[in-house]
Amino acid sequence: MCSILVNPKRSLSTPLLYLSSSATESNSSSSSSSSISSDAAEDNPYCYSRQFDLNDVKMLGGLSKSYKLLDVLSGHVGAISCLALCGEFVLSASQGKDIIVWQQPDLRLFTKFGTGEGSVKALVTVGNKVFTAHQDTRIRVWKVSRRSENVFRLLNTLPTTKDYLGKCMKQSNYVQIRRHHKKLWIEHADSISCLAVENGFIYSGSWDKTLKVWRLSDLKCLESIKAHDDAINGLIAKNGIVYSASADGKIKVWGKDLNNKNSNSNSNSSCHRLEGVLEGHKDVSMNAALVVVENGNERVYGGASDGYLMGWEREREKEGELWKLVVEIKAHQLSILCLSLMGDILCSGSADKSICLWRKDGLRGEISKVGIIRGHEGPIKCLQASPNCVGGGFLLYSGSLDKTLRVWWVSKDIKDTEEL
Repeated sequence: MCSILVNPKRSLSTPLLYLSSSATESNSSSSSSSSISSDAAEDNPYCYSRQFDLNDVKMLGGLSKSYKLLDVLSGHVGAISCLALCGEFVLSASQGKDIIVWQQPDLRLFTKFGTGEGSVKALVTVGNKVFTAHQDTRIRVWKVSRRSENVFRLLNTLPTTKDYLGKCMKQSNYVQIRRHHKKLWIEHADSISCLAVENGFIYSGSWDKTLKVWRLSDLKCLESIKAHDDAINGLIAKNGIVYSASADGKIKVWGKDLNNKNSNSNSNSSCHRLEGVLEGHKDVSMNAALVVVENGNERVYGGASDGYLMGWEREREKEGELWKLVVEIKAHQLSILCLSLMGDILCSGSADKSICLWRKDGLRGEISKVGIIRGHEGPIKCLQASPNCVGGGFLLYSGSLDKTLRVWWVSKDIKDTEEL
């Protein structure tokens, strides 16, 4: 993930924005990017971060409860669809085609970019670049302009022109998407709904039911997988494994096929293989996924459109690998749209306008509700937990169809169910 930092020699009113190319990459969909690692935060649960010091953050009341609303950020022309954390900055994007960069710790609007490029569905940051997925079936690559410190310049669009021209002359590179209509296999045929990034690759999931793999070094599309029987709603990439959540009610697990000769070439041949299928409820869309790996145990949590939060644990057997359902809870009255995790606290956002807080059991995989946060006036589309510690807690960002981004403080020691 990228780190966007502020030059310490400049005041917060006139920050210098730059993206560190040396920052390490990590998962985009449910993990945060930051100049302070989540591992460091977990080692010291009461550590303080300069940019997130509660004394510097605009407060809306005291911290009398285990979680509290800090601020409401307005400025988007459309419903907020996705979030990403980049060091001392928060990036939020909307269905109104605009992307806003918010500056910590005063949470002011720093700059906007991307207007007019199509409704934004997903957002990830890698190295010194920002990748945005759009309803117009394109992925756009942005970079901070050298001429102006707060202007993002459009660097490229995926698939790139070079990639397109290299394949458009061969008929075998075209696939049927509708009657009497074909497209190159490197092109998405419908809205791109989600992105994930890891180990030099970026993954895109679409309503066209396909999962595509792109190489970051040259932005080439390496692979297109007919992954699901319905739209793909969420992607997670972790430890070389890709997890895709779909409206067909399944979360599928994709591993690298090391025996495939074309695994490192620009080919339509599949270099990922299906390793597992996690079945949700029949005829119920799976909207979001979250992956947790602890002490060798691997668990996948999924949020469904019937309001259920489900969890599976991988069981490694001598003759293969099986997934066991360990969590099945009616978490919300309406559809779960997003999930985020910080330490032992799992957060679920829903169309019922609430955020539920859950504490997970690291040994048994079970979860218990410890809080309900209310305040949004519309469905909650995206959540992002920051690994930066603040007064024994963490910051949680929530984006909603009510066009606002809300900032919450959540205690890491929360135990009993409370409601804000």
